[in-house]
Amino acid sequence: MTEERTQHTARIPDELAGQRLDQALARMFPDYSRSRLKAWLLGGSVLIDGGTRRPRDPVQGGETVVLTVTADVAVRAEPEPMALDAVFEDTDLLVINKPAGLVVHPGAGNVSGTLMNGLLAHAPQLETLPRAGIVHRLDKDTSGLLLVAKSLPAHTALVRELAERAISRQYLAICTGVLTGGGKIDAAIDRHPVDRTRMAVRDTGRPAVTHYTVIERFRAHTFVKVVLETGRTHQIRVHFAHRRHPLVGDPVYGGRLAMPAGASERLRDALRAFRRQALHAVRLELKHPVTGEDLSFEAPPPGDFQELLESLREDIA
Repeated sequence: MTEERTQHTARIPDELAGQRLDQALARMFPDYSRSRLKAWLLGGSVLIDGGTRRPRDPVQGGETVVLTVTADVAVRAEPEPMALDAVFEDTDLLVINKPAGLVVHPGAGNVSGTLMNGLLAHAPQLETLPRAGIVHRLDKDTSGLLLVAKSLPAHTALVRELAERAISRQYLAICTGVLTGGGKIDAAIDRHPVDRTRMAVRDTGRPAVTHYTVIERFRAHTFVKVVLETGRTHQIRVHFAHRRHPLVGDPVYGGRLAMPAGASERLRDALRAFRRQALHAVRLELKHPVTGEDLSFEAPPPGDFQELLESLREDIA
């Protein structure tokens, strides 16, 4: 792909006098992150009155800034045509309804056939964005809505919104055991001390907060709505397992299969057949990263999730 260059020329406002140059640039060019602006500054892509400056140099106000933005290749993955279920798409934003079983990013053992490969075939310009524009992830076997930025300003804004917890992410889950009511799980999460492929609740971890509301109770399971306040790896799965209510079908944190006494044949078959965590990203609420418009998206749970729910309902009918 041919390198794309965009040049911005601007005057440093007098009210920014005395600030560090990198701070002034962040105020002047909010479409780009401060770390990216600093990298361009150090790389010579930012000229101040025709010369280069250090990030920590103070500005006086009135200087002319020429910023040359180069769309460098940020990801290395092969484009692969793939049927994508796009819930929304415009020039800056793409919302995908990801099926269970689809890996989001290439990694060890998954160098192809991932959502990233499909996105690069769908919109080749995504190769210039970090992680091909994917701003948050879903586990392989979690279904539902996932945000993708299609432009650098959109990516910067969405990352900022996530960091500021301004994007609402709602999930549906079916857990083992009967919950008496909704609540909040506030427990830090870190890598498991022995099995590094797993996460665990640990005092040394990063803060993690999960809110949940009971939708339906069954004889040995509960259908819940979950809202993330933070977004740690495996957060919902780890938190519910920590409370001894692991998600149905979770192959990592689920433990033994919970079968209600006297369960119907349909329910027994549905529980045995459900080999992934019963977790679906059902709703996203956010401001459009460029226009500021309030947006909300919903995606119904897939067939296997619906079948499990119907089997649980029939069991108590």
